[in-house]
Amino acid sequence: MKIYLIRHGQTEANLRHLYCGSTDLPLSEAGREALSGIRYPKPDVADYITSGMGRCNETMELLFHPESMEVCPDLREIDFGVFEMRGYGELKDDPDYQAWISGDNMANTPPGGESGLAMTRRVMTAFREILRRGKDAVIVTHGGVIAAIMAESFTGENRNRYQWQPAPGCGYLLTFTHRELTYESLMPIV
Repeated sequence: MKIYLIRHGQTEANLRHLYCGSTDLPLSEAGREALSGIRYPKPDVADYITSGMGRCNETMELLFHPESMEVCPDLREIDFGVFEMRGYGELKDDPDYQAWISGDNMANTPPGGESGLAMTRRVMTAFREILRRGKDAVIVTHGGVIAAIMAESFTGENRNRYQWQPAPGCGYLLTFTHRELTYESLMPIV
């Protein structure tokens, strides 16, 4: 079984370095252009799954042109609460922001948002359900979601979730054989 994990293409929030999780943004023009020049091998038979956010649906359509897409809302990015669509420059002097980014940033919850631990539990429950199907899948989702899946699945590599986060439009190919899980970086065909 093969699972493609691909991060959506670039958005304006990515370009402006804003916290963007629950806001449903489209791809930026530059993001669309970057994706239009690449292709990934298309599996013969697979489930095509997105988080349902516009940026993921657009990316799936541009890269794979599937006949249909399944939406799995539990594969959405973390909810940044009151920090959503704001950047470091605007937030750096906010005591709530400093409390959130200090200490255990996986356990800390932004006001009105979701902790990294809560997001990881949600995502891993959804991911395990996809794995139980036992068939190939192409999942277009968010950088934080992919990082959470990779960090949880490959704990022996001692990489933090930020080290697992792929660039927009990139990702990983996971292969499951005889209860062994391996991965490789997914390189687009240009």
